[in-house]
Amino acid sequence: MSESVVHLAEGPRVALRLFSHADADEFTARARESRSLHHPWLFPPEQPSAYAAYAGPLIEDPTRVGYLVCERSDGSIAGFININNIVGGGFLCGALGYGVFAHAAGRGLMSEGLGLVLDQAFGPLGLHRLEANIQPANEASIALVRRAGFRLEGFSPDFIHINGAWRDHERWAITAEMRG
Repeated sequence: MSESVVHLAEGPRVALRLFSHADADEFTARARESRSLHHPWLFPPEQPSAYAAYAGPLIEDPTRVGYLVCERSDGSIAGFININNIVGGGFLCGALGYGVFAHAAGRGLMSEGLGLVLDQAFGPLGLHRLEANIQPANEASIALVRRAGFRLEGFSPDFIHINGAWRDHERWAITAEMRG
């Protein structure tokens, strides 16, 4: 791991850092290795050119923040958690998007990483609420937000266009007060 890497937060096993353009090769290699884990739920970029288009807004757009969940032992990228559609004013909210890479799945690293992201969201970012919209059959994703203290708030038919079709989603949310 380079000494120039800045961790925004650290837990016992993972650290958070922001996306950078320099992460394209590792991120896309991990995405290719994880294709069978992600499909049909998620389609992270598998080629550097697609990564540039994906990561650019997470790096440059103030209504988005992209976090890489990295293993502290070796700095490798275990997964990613993005806060999209950040709205200020009377809302102070954002929408989560996330994924784990196959080598890190089932090890609790994303649970630890999500806790660190929630600390960032309700701390330095000053948000009041985060939502996660999840396809009902994506049990692993639902288990992740449930462990983090999110509550199920509703069901949205034909909510997000994924893989060529409009997909139903459950709406899960957490507020700063729910974290204590």
